[in-house]
Amino acid sequence: MSLYHEIADARDRISAEVLKTPLFYSTYLSDLNKGEVYLKLESEQYTGSFKARGALNKVLKLSQAERDKGLVTASTGNHAQGFARALTIAKARGTIFLPTNAEPSKVEALKYYDANLQFHGDDPLTTELHAKQVARDQGRIWVSPYNDLDVIAGQGTLAVEMTEELKGIDAVFGCIGGGGMMSGVAAWLKQESPATRVIGCLPANSPEMYLSVQKGEVVMLDEYQPTLSDGSAGGLEEDSVTFGLCRNLIDDYTLVSEEDIAARIKYMVDKHHKIVEGAAAVALSAFMNNAGDYIGQKVVIIICGANITTTKLKELI
Repeated sequence: MSLYHEIADARDRISAEVLKTPLFYSTYLSDLNKGEVYLKLESEQYTGSFKARGALNKVLKLSQAERDKGLVTASTGNHAQGFARALTIAKARGTIFLPTNAEPSKVEALKYYDANLQFHGDDPLTTELHAKQVARDQGRIWVSPYNDLDVIAGQGTLAVEMTEELKGIDAVFGCIGGGGMMSGVAAWLKQESPATRVIGCLPANSPEMYLSVQKGEVVMLDEYQPTLSDGSAGGLEEDSVTFGLCRNLIDDYTLVSEEDIAARIKYMVDKHHKIVEGAAAVALSAFMNNAGDYIGQKVVIIICGANITTTKLKELI
């Protein structure tokens, strides 16, 4: 079955347990390109992020026997919350590995779910590789934050909602970390709205997918650089299915500075009174920095999440 059809199936599977998030028209952003600019507010999703979709699709698609083995994942926070919520809905048990420096507010949120929390490593990729090895050694089911077609299909359901509500989309901007969200979004759009250009947006401090596509093979940075886009930070596995999908489906890439990410988080508070996390501000920055290239066009910016600490938000505003 094609990824497009998997996304359609995922929509049927998870629709009762996720929110159909708003496609919000922005007067301010539309003025920048003299066209129509909409914000897909996944920041309003359960758990404050699009990640609620992919984890739920994966867990619900598993057989009871598979769930009984126990599930394992790793995350900086957003996938972890989506995974923890999916465990609750499916009445399954699982373990979440987090970096030792994970945002305290995200860790605190996870304590409200019935999931086992463990900490390892000080960067997302190290944590992920360790968790994957634990799952392998213990015979448990590994639930990747992005390197899993069922997870990707779940994330792609946000694009189904976009095309149902809005026709003739010229361009979609979305942040890329491991590439799970934009792989799903692009797979849906290439079938349902082939004229739409899909723009992958990355923080300049963590541009692994961009570098990988440029080189033609997965690239891992020697040194982890901190970024306000912590939800997209870290690299991707060498065998990640998202590499090929992004290489084949994403039309263009753009990198964003930390200064721009900070400014766009504040912009959303000032203009739309919305709290967004750094990864969402990456996509917003990418459009605002290049609005002149999309004059008169109909654009959607995916506001992928709202999970930012109060301390960090206060510093930025």
